[in-house]
Amino acid sequence: MPDKATDNREEAVPIVSQLRSAGFEAYFVGGCVRDFVMGVVPADYDIVTSALPDQVMALFNRTIPIGAKFGVVAVIVDGHSFEVATFRSDDVYIDGRRPSQVHFSSAKEDVFRRDFTVNGLLMDPVTGEITDYVDGLADIGRKIIRTIGDPDKRFQEDHLRMLRAIRFTANLNFNLDSSTQEAIAKKIAQIQTISAERIQDELNKLLTRGGARRGLEIMAQTGMLREILPEVAEMQGIEQPPRFHPEGDVWQHTLIMMEILSEGKRTAVNPVLAWGALLHDVGKPVSRTEDENGLHFYGHAKHGEKIADAIMQRLKFSRAQRVAVLDLILQHMNFMNVHKMRPARLKRFIRMPDFDLHLELHRLDCLASHGMLDNYQFCRNQLENLTLDELHPPRLLNGDDLIAIGFTPGKIIGEILHALEDQQMEGRINSKNEAIIFVEDNWKK
Repeated sequence: MPDKATDNREEAVPIVSQLRSAGFEAYFVGGCVRDFVMGVVPADYDIVTSALPDQVMALFNRTIPIGAKFGVVAVIVDGHSFEVATFRSDDVYIDGRRPSQVHFSSAKEDVFRRDFTVNGLLMDPVTGEITDYVDGLADIGRKIIRTIGDPDKRFQEDHLRMLRAIRFTANLNFNLDSSTQEAIAKKIAQIQTISAERIQDELNKLLTRGGARRGLEIMAQTGMLREILPEVAEMQGIEQPPRFHPEGDVWQHTLIMMEILSEGKRTAVNPVLAWGALLHDVGKPVSRTEDENGLHFYGHAKHGEKIADAIMQRLKFSRAQRVAVLDLILQHMNFMNVHKMRPARLKRFIRMPDFDLHLELHRLDCLASHGMLDNYQFCRNQLENLTLDELHPPRLLNGDDLIAIGFTPGKIIGEILHALEDQQMEGRINSKNEAIIFVEDNWKK
């Protein structure tokens, strides 16, 4: 039974009750029912009803007609949004995403136009009784993801359902029904008609909600990976030096990282970390060389940064997310040098933004290959023992001080301040007078 302490059920049930009190049918539907059956706390509650959109909006104080054309109204309760949809059946889909027209109908017809059997359950939230027209309960018991009806037809209606089938299989740790998988492989090219934003959303869920390795493996098996992430597909078969990578090629290394990342997570994985793990070695296929000394991937982090940038721009990621992921990729090889870094360089390294994500990526990288965590533990120890002032020493001089000494405003001011901070972090300068002497000894006014 789901834990009510972290559940929105108490806000959702009165919505159903109010609809029923007004003479309408109303049920919980879809993923929330599936989660309830599996003993998982639902993230959201979706409601279906015989009430028309105008009737729903008349019944509740705060509503938003988010898709009234398709019978969907958001009901706001205590700041939380609940989707309330009118029972409907759909006409032919003409663009691989939306029906040309909808008809308001019955609960049974509404279920049969949905995607997968495990998402086709209705539930009376008061009695707990579940109505199952599509053998969804049996498929939950068997851990099967299967379309409602003909998979070719379901995927023709909305091409994104192919990726959703893989994502649900991964996130729920289920198996993909064979006829459903065959239909995906047959129609795989149609995924290209789906908007980048919708594909990105599904990939984010696949990578962060559990089972990322499984999802990527099914994507590769069905051809989905090569269709939407061909640069990642190129990692398959790229051998690595066994001394550092006994686990195998770049693809196997990445899969193991994604598996460790998903293990035992109670909450969703940070998407920046997930994409950093997926793409950290995406530059290896184009940088691979071999000579008498073995295999090399010189500059693969820099190559990877460019390739990952192209991928993330193609998938319409925000600039902030792109910058964060690209920085993970660009910096991930620097951990091998932490023992050799001068104090100032090391301090700048471990104080960079999102260092916790950099450190976790390094840990995953090590665990998925040689298993040595010396550099990881060294950085952890540094973080634990360095004070805030040691990492970010208060300035002994500022720009105004340098101008007062006789320097002209411009680029040189920044260079001097950077050098002064290095001297402080190295422990060579500790007072304002020492700082002035250092500046006058090394720069002409």
